[in-house]
Amino acid sequence: MAEPEFVTLQVEDGVGTIRLDRPKMNAIDEQLHWEVRTAAQEAGSRADVRAVVIYGGERVFAAGADIKAMSQLTGSSMVAWGRELTSSFREVARVPKPVIAAITGYALGGGYELALCADFRVMGESAKVGQPEILLGVIPGAGGTQRLARLVGPAKAKDLVFTGRHVGAEEALELGLVDAVVPDDQVYAASVAMARKFAAGPPLALAAAKRAIDEGLDGTIDHGLALESELFAGLFDTEDQKTGMASFLSEGPGKATFSGR
Repeated sequence: MAEPEFVTLQVEDGVGTIRLDRPKMNAIDEQLHWEVRTAAQEAGSRADVRAVVIYGGERVFAAGADIKAMSQLTGSSMVAWGRELTSSFREVARVPKPVIAAITGYALGGGYELALCADFRVMGESAKVGQPEILLGVIPGAGGTQRLARLVGPAKAKDLVFTGRHVGAEEALELGLVDAVVPDDQVYAASVAMARKFAAGPPLALAAAKRAIDEGLDGTIDHGLALESELFAGLFDTEDQKTGMASFLSEGPGKATFSGR
């Protein structure tokens, strides 16, 4: 496979940074989303990566899909394009580790849909987020109607999708579109700091917790409770469970060092 051109995975102290770098605005075309998919798969499989940050640089997270490329597509050709884009974003959502989107500048359209695949979103105080596809005569096509509604509820999601408006940091935090707002020049550092806290935790238990919450929300409460019980019991066959409980009994909470086994 050719070396990635627009997306890299950089690993330091247990945190993997998926870095988007497609000048000028990280517009999401076919090559970029395939490279995101590859980076997400690698981050998910590497033992030295315990948490992930998605970052587009100091200027912009991702301003949206490549409209010039999309404008030439027909409905039939968009079926395949959209299916592959959704599959790439699904790989990000399924990374079995905590994932934080570090939002600078703009996360609009496909860019915000990518951020929605993360578990948490940290936003710069002058950044903007939104789903402006309606202004182009279309709707979000890579999770914007589904993940957004699950995040903030259908009424708030419809307001954002129906109007296509850009949302500033203060309102985004109030609506629950993001989880933290920090000065623009601290977005990446704050995201890495959050990731490092998770990286110190038990990887298998974190993966189980993420799966229980994400998959549980897609079914009935009975399905979710059954999945939770199954995952909970399975962790009692891990080294981390033995380490965590022994540490608690001898030293109190929060002192264990986990191996990920």
